[in-house]
Amino acid sequence: MSEHAFQICINPKCRKTYGISEIHHACPACGELLDVGYDWDKLPVPKKLSDFEQYWPNRNIPQRFSGVWRFHHLLPFVPIEDCVTIGEGQTILQNAPFMAEYVGLKRGKLHLQYEGMNPSGSFKDNGMAGAFTHGKLVGASRAACASTGNTSASLALYAAVTRLMKAVIFIGSGKIAYGKLSQALDYGAKTIQIIGDFDDAMSRVQEVSKKLRIYLVNSVNPFRLEGQKTIMFRVLEQLRWNIPDWIVVPGGNLGNSSSFGKAFLELKQLGLLEKIPRLAVINAEGADTLYRLVEKEGLRWNGGEYDKTLIEKFYADMDTEGRRADTIASAIEINRPVNLSKCLRAIDACRGVVREVSEQEILDAKAQVGQGGLGCEPASAASLAGTKKLITEGVITPDERVVCVLTGHQLKDPNATVAYHRMDESLYDKYLRVRGVTETPFANEPITVPNQLEVILDALK
Repeated sequence: MSEHAFQICINPKCRKTYGISEIHHACPACGELLDVGYDWDKLPVPKKLSDFEQYWPNRNIPQRFSGVWRFHHLLPFVPIEDCVTIGEGQTILQNAPFMAEYVGLKRGKLHLQYEGMNPSGSFKDNGMAGAFTHGKLVGASRAACASTGNTSASLALYAAVTRLMKAVIFIGSGKIAYGKLSQALDYGAKTIQIIGDFDDAMSRVQEVSKKLRIYLVNSVNPFRLEGQKTIMFRVLEQLRWNIPDWIVVPGGNLGNSSSFGKAFLELKQLGLLEKIPRLAVINAEGADTLYRLVEKEGLRWNGGEYDKTLIEKFYADMDTEGRRADTIASAIEINRPVNLSKCLRAIDACRGVVREVSEQEILDAKAQVGQGGLGCEPASAASLAGTKKLITEGVITPDERVVCVLTGHQLKDPNATVAYHRMDESLYDKYLRVRGVTETPFANEPITVPNQLEVILDALK
């Protein structure tokens, strides 16, 4: 293991450190979240980001082929030869002029970071590479997660391919898209479905992991977020090291936004970045904890001394009122985001904003992504819908360069797609109408015709 890496509490009044070989879900001293930290002055850090281009020809080496580990110098918590990879991170940054017009940006200013190309079909594989690498280091035999779908699919896939750990997943009742659940089942994970939602599953899996000493791979695991920060390294790489003005990302458990903030803070600290792009985190209206706390209640990082009593009161009121997350964007259907404090830090560092978007806005944006040829799950489209809203508000200007992160593949939730395009009216009623989606302006509705050649020819005119 690296002698210059450690775990460190993010609480500025604590800042206790722990060894890399230890397993913690939070700081044992104060209960706050942990970062993976490094003695950068003792490590071989590149002088400029373009130095990473020297690894492009080494695709025959699995760790250099990986879109996570080719940036090993920026997450060196174990030697590169010990890093676990199944080929994650072969993603693209797509310039999207058609969608730029839809959201109100000038042509050439909108880019879509498509994480649906990962082996399990979502961004989670970046983080799972980091988590499995640490799990291997500590000798874990089982790994567990609570999931709305993508984490379980990724965990199950890494367990099946590497055979390093057996997978155990916790899901809520009726709170997972079948496209994702089918992956976990097919890859052989032990699946525990509890009566409750994601927050209930998250509480139980942390308790079970602690009692049975099962390695937890949810994003409270700081090593998972180390893998996820490489998404931003690839964005910069594909922009030929130019810095975008905005990063827009869906907000669920807030692992991505937290890891992106850490990535930019470290690059700035290392002198590899002149400025930090702004960050926009987009909630669904039906799962808008971060939006309410930040934009309505005024919650701020405040140098790490954020108002915990405000959060506690918010959650208590949520329980009293019986508010539960409910959105077609199942990947971000979360009431109590576990990375809230790290996200507050990221928002502070990146001069960030938080917005919420409706089911209608999400699905219309999703249809636009589909017409652009990529296709994404509903949660991904929140980033595009949020960009459109921020441009309408004048927060983002039409000539700024914006990167929207598309977190998961279209086939993660095919029911939502078929419902929107009105292929099956029963699906439309079940998934969309009940959530207030009254229009499908971009639907590609199939044309039903009798089995007669002339009628078919007429339909094709």
